[in-house]
Amino acid sequence: MPRTKEQFEEMRKATREKIHASAMRLFVHQGYGSTNVQDIADTAGISIGLLYRHYKTKEKLFHELLAYAMEGLQRNITFFDDSEQSPKKLITEFVDEVHSDLSHGEDLANLLILINQSLLAQAGTASEPYKEILQVNARLLDSTAQLIRKGQQLGEFRSGDAQEMAVFFYASIHGLAEMKVLLKGNFTVPSPSVITAFLFKERE
Repeated sequence: MPRTKEQFEEMRKATREKIHASAMRLFVHQGYGSTNVQDIADTAGISIGLLYRHYKTKEKLFHELLAYAMEGLQRNITFFDDSEQSPKKLITEFVDEVHSDLSHGEDLANLLILINQSLLAQAGTASEPYKEILQVNARLLDSTAQLIRKGQQLGEFRSGDAQEMAVFFYASIHGLAEMKVLLKGNFTVPSPSVITAFLFKERE
C-alpha cells in the first residue's frame, strides 16, 4: 500500500531529527571543522544521498541548528515575559525542564555548547548570525533579571543585583552542559534545589 502524504512527512521529520542530533553530537565532540557530511550521515544511520536531499551543505545544516537554538531561547523569553505565574514558579518549571533534559539526553547540552562555539568562532566579526545570537542572549538575560527583580519584590528571591544573578544562573546551566559532555557517564546532574539555592529564599 502506498504511503500517505502524512506518513512521508513523518518519515521526513524523523530523518531530520536524526540528522540534527548526529550533527550536534559531532560538532560538539570533534569540532565543526573536523566533521564532514559523511561522518554525519554515518552517525545518523542514513545514506549520504539522503542527507544531501535534506541539506545541500554542512553550513546550511549548522545554521539551521543555530536557528533552532535561537527559537528555544526566544521561547524562554516569551515564557518569562508573558506568564502571570509567580517568578518562583516560572524559574522552578524552567529548572525542572533543564534538569530533565540534562538527565535523560544530550540534545540540550549539545545545543548550549553549539551556541557557545558559534559565538567564540565569530567573535569580533560583524556577521548577522553573530549579532543575532548576542541580541537574543542579551534579551534573555534582561528578561530573567526582570523576573528576578519581581521575585525579590514579592519576597520569593534573595536580595542582590538581579542582572548579576541572571548571568550566574545561565553560567551555571552552561557549565553543567559542558561537564555533562566532558564527564559522560560519570556526570550527575545536581538537583533543581541545588541549582536554584543561590536564588530562592529559604523557608522561614
